[in-house]
Amino acid sequence: MIARLTGKLAEIGTDTLVLDVSGVGYLVHVSTRTLDAVGQVGSHVMLLTEMQVREDAMTLFGFMSAAEKAGFTALTGVQGVGGRVALAILSVLGPEELGSAIASGDKAMISRANGVGPKLAQRICNELAGKYGDFAAVPAAGPGVAPAGSTAKDALSALANLGFKPAIASKAVAAAQEELGKDATLDALVRVALKKAAK
Repeated sequence: MIARLTGKLAEIGTDTLVLDVSGVGYLVHVSTRTLDAVGQVGSHVMLLTEMQVREDAMTLFGFMSAAEKAGFTALTGVQGVGGRVALAILSVLGPEELGSAIASGDKAMISRANGVGPKLAQRICNELAGKYGDFAAVPAAGPGVAPAGSTAKDALSALANLGFKPAIASKAVAAAQEELGKDATLDALVRVALKKAAK
Protein backbone atom coordinates (compact mmCIF):
# COMPACT_ATOMS: atom_id res chain seq x y z
CA MET A 1 0.00 0.00 0.00
CA ILE A 2 1.07 3.58 -0.62
CA ALA A 3 1.72 5.31 2.73
CA ARG A 4 3.37 8.53 1.57
CA LEU A 5 4.04 10.49 -1.61
CA THR A 6 6.60 13.23 -2.21
CA GLY A 7 6.68 15.11 -5.48
CA LYS A 8 5.74 18.19 -7.48
CA LEU A 9 2.19 19.53 -7.39
CA ALA A 10 1.03 19.21 -11.01
CA GLU A 11 -2.70 20.05 -10.82
CA ILE A 12 -5.28 21.26 -8.31
CA GLY A 13 -9.00 20.44 -8.53
CA THR A 14 -11.94 21.24 -6.23
CA ASP A 15 -11.29 18.25 -3.94
CA THR A 16 -8.36 16.53 -5.65
CA LEU A 17 -4.80 17.19 -6.69
CA VAL A 18 -2.31 15.48 -8.97
CA LEU A 19 1.13 14.86 -7.53
CA ASP A 20 3.94 14.17 -10.01
CA VAL A 21 6.30 11.63 -8.43
CA SER A 22 9.23 10.86 -10.76
CA GLY A 23 7.06 11.33 -13.85
CA VAL A 24 4.04 9.41 -12.53
CA GLY A 25 0.93 11.50 -11.77
CA TYR A 26 -1.03 10.34 -8.72
CA LEU A 27 -4.62 11.58 -8.40
CA VAL A 28 -5.17 12.19 -4.68
CA HIS A 29 -8.44 13.11 -2.96
CA VAL A 30 -7.88 15.69 -0.22
CA SER A 31 -9.76 17.96 2.20
CA THR A 32 -10.08 21.67 1.41
CA ARG A 33 -7.76 22.31 4.37
CA THR A 34 -5.04 20.24 2.72
CA LEU A 35 -5.71 21.96 -0.63
CA ASP A 36 -5.22 25.34 1.08
CA ALA A 37 -1.96 24.14 2.67
CA VAL A 38 -0.20 22.58 -0.34
CA GLY A 39 0.57 25.86 -2.07
CA GLN A 40 0.70 26.62 -5.79
CA VAL A 41 1.13 24.29 -8.78
CA GLY A 42 4.85 23.54 -9.04
CA SER A 43 5.35 23.36 -5.25
CA HIS A 44 7.24 20.41 -3.77
CA VAL A 45 4.77 18.53 -1.54
CA MET A 46 4.83 15.57 0.83
CA LEU A 47 1.49 13.90 1.58
CA LEU A 48 0.67 11.07 3.95
CA THR A 49 -1.73 8.79 2.11
CA GLU A 50 -4.28 6.04 2.56
CA MET A 51 -5.47 3.85 -0.29
CA GLN A 52 -8.94 2.34 -0.38
CA VAL A 53 -9.35 -0.64 -2.71
CA ARG A 54 -12.76 -1.76 -3.89
CA GLU A 55 -13.94 -4.07 -6.67
CA ASP A 56 -14.62 -1.14 -9.00
CA ALA A 57 -11.97 1.40 -7.93
CA MET A 58 -8.74 2.21 -6.15
CA THR A 59 -8.85 5.61 -4.47
CA LEU A 60 -5.93 7.48 -2.91
CA PHE A 61 -6.60 9.95 -0.09
CA GLY A 62 -3.96 12.43 1.02
CA PHE A 63 -3.22 14.36 4.22
CA MET A 64 -0.80 17.11 5.22
CA SER A 65 -0.51 15.82 8.80
CA ALA A 66 -0.66 12.59 10.77
CA ALA A 67 -3.46 14.17 12.84
CA GLU A 68 -5.67 14.59 9.79
CA LYS A 69 -4.90 11.06 8.62
CA ALA A 70 -5.75 9.65 12.06
CA GLY A 71 -9.04 11.56 11.99
CA PHE A 72 -9.82 10.14 8.56
CA THR A 73 -9.07 6.58 9.71
CA ALA A 74 -11.29 7.00 12.78
CA LEU A 75 -14.16 8.47 10.74
CA THR A 76 -14.09 5.82 8.02
CA GLY A 77 -14.33 3.17 10.74
CA VAL A 78 -17.89 4.40 11.43
CA GLN A 79 -20.63 2.64 9.46
CA GLY A 80 -21.95 4.91 6.71
CA VAL A 81 -18.85 7.13 6.55
CA GLY A 82 -16.91 6.64 3.33
CA GLY A 83 -13.72 8.39 2.30
CA ARG A 84 -15.47 11.33 0.58
CA VAL A 85 -17.72 12.00 3.60
CA ALA A 86 -14.72 11.79 5.98
CA LEU A 87 -12.89 14.38 3.84
CA ALA A 88 -15.99 16.60 3.83
CA ILE A 89 -16.00 16.51 7.66
CA LEU A 90 -12.25 17.22 7.82
CA SER A 91 -12.75 20.13 5.41
CA VAL A 92 -15.13 21.74 7.90
CA LEU A 93 -13.43 20.67 11.15
CA GLY A 94 -9.73 20.32 11.89
CA PRO A 95 -8.62 17.26 13.94
CA GLU A 96 -8.75 19.21 17.24
CA GLU A 97 -12.21 20.65 16.48
CA LEU A 98 -13.47 17.21 15.48
CA GLY A 99 -12.16 15.77 18.76
CA SER A 100 -13.94 18.53 20.71
CA ALA A 101 -17.20 17.99 18.81
CA ILE A 102 -17.10 14.23 19.47
CA ALA A 103 -16.18 14.67 23.14
CA SER A 104 -19.05 17.11 23.70
CA GLY A 105 -21.51 15.18 21.50
CA ASP A 106 -21.98 18.24 19.28
CA LYS A 107 -23.70 16.59 16.31
CA ALA A 108 -24.73 20.01 14.92
CA MET A 109 -21.07 20.91 14.45
CA ILE A 110 -20.34 17.64 12.60
CA SER A 111 -23.48 17.89 10.44
CA ARG A 112 -22.19 21.17 8.97
CA ALA A 113 -20.22 18.98 6.54
CA ASN A 114 -21.74 18.18 3.13
CA GLY A 115 -23.45 14.79 3.08
CA VAL A 116 -23.69 14.49 6.87
CA GLY A 117 -27.19 14.47 8.32
CA PRO A 118 -28.12 14.60 12.02
CA LYS A 119 -28.44 10.79 12.31
CA LEU A 120 -24.98 10.15 10.85
CA ALA A 121 -23.48 12.92 12.97
CA GLN A 122 -25.03 11.32 16.07
CA ARG A 123 -23.63 7.91 15.08
CA ILE A 124 -20.15 9.43 14.68
CA CYS A 125 -20.40 10.97 18.17
CA ASN A 126 -21.68 7.73 19.69
CA GLU A 127 -19.18 5.38 18.06
CA LEU A 128 -16.09 7.55 18.50
CA ALA A 129 -16.82 8.91 21.98
CA GLY A 130 -13.88 8.00 24.21
CA LYS A 131 -11.94 6.49 21.28
CA TYR A 132 -11.04 9.60 19.31
CA GLY A 133 -8.10 11.28 21.04
CA ASP A 134 -6.52 14.63 20.33
CA PHE A 135 -4.39 13.51 17.40
CA ALA A 136 -3.02 17.01 16.88
CA ALA A 137 -1.20 17.07 20.23
CA VAL A 138 2.46 18.05 19.94
CA PRO A 139 5.04 17.87 22.75
CA ALA A 140 5.44 21.21 24.52
CA ALA A 141 8.44 23.27 23.45
CA GLY A 142 11.54 22.93 25.58
CA PRO A 143 15.29 22.32 25.20
CA GLY A 144 15.88 20.33 22.01
CA VAL A 145 12.16 20.21 21.26
CA ALA A 146 10.80 21.52 18.00
CA PRO A 147 8.77 24.73 18.28
CA ALA A 148 5.05 24.39 17.62
CA GLY A 149 4.98 26.21 14.27
CA SER A 150 2.71 24.58 11.70
CA THR A 151 5.61 23.29 9.54
CA ALA A 152 7.42 21.88 12.59
CA LYS A 153 4.14 20.37 13.82
CA ASP A 154 3.58 18.65 10.47
CA ALA A 155 7.19 17.43 10.38
CA LEU A 156 6.71 15.97 13.88
CA SER A 157 3.51 14.27 12.72
CA ALA A 158 5.31 12.83 9.69
CA LEU A 159 8.11 11.36 11.81
CA ALA A 160 5.64 10.00 14.36
CA ASN A 161 3.69 8.40 11.52
CA LEU A 162 6.90 6.72 10.38
CA GLY A 163 7.31 5.15 13.82
CA PHE A 164 9.80 7.46 15.56
CA LYS A 165 9.25 8.04 19.29
CA PRO A 166 8.03 11.59 20.17
CA ALA A 167 11.24 12.54 22.03
CA ILE A 168 13.48 11.44 19.13
CA ALA A 169 11.18 13.08 16.54
CA SER A 170 11.12 16.37 18.51
CA LYS A 171 14.91 16.55 18.84
CA ALA A 172 15.40 15.67 15.16
CA VAL A 173 12.90 18.30 13.95
CA ALA A 174 14.39 20.94 16.28
CA ALA A 175 17.90 20.18 14.97
CA ALA A 176 16.68 20.22 11.36
CA GLN A 177 14.91 23.55 11.86
CA GLU A 178 18.01 25.03 13.48
CA GLU A 179 20.09 23.88 10.49
CA LEU A 180 17.64 24.99 7.77
CA GLY A 181 16.15 28.12 9.36
CA LYS A 182 12.57 29.02 10.20
CA ASP A 183 11.50 29.38 6.55
CA ALA A 184 12.35 25.77 5.66
CA THR A 185 9.75 23.88 3.60
CA LEU A 186 8.00 20.87 5.12
CA ASP A 187 9.66 18.48 2.69
CA ALA A 188 13.18 19.79 3.43
CA LEU A 189 12.50 19.76 7.17
CA VAL A 190 11.27 16.15 7.09
CA ARG A 191 14.19 15.03 4.92
CA VAL A 192 16.84 16.51 7.24
CA ALA A 193 14.97 15.44 10.40
CA LEU A 194 14.81 11.84 9.12
CA LYS A 195 18.59 11.80 8.68
CA LYS A 196 19.11 13.16 12.20
CA ALA A 197 16.55 10.78 13.76
CA ALA A 198 18.14 7.77 12.07
CA LYS A 199 21.63 8.49 13.55
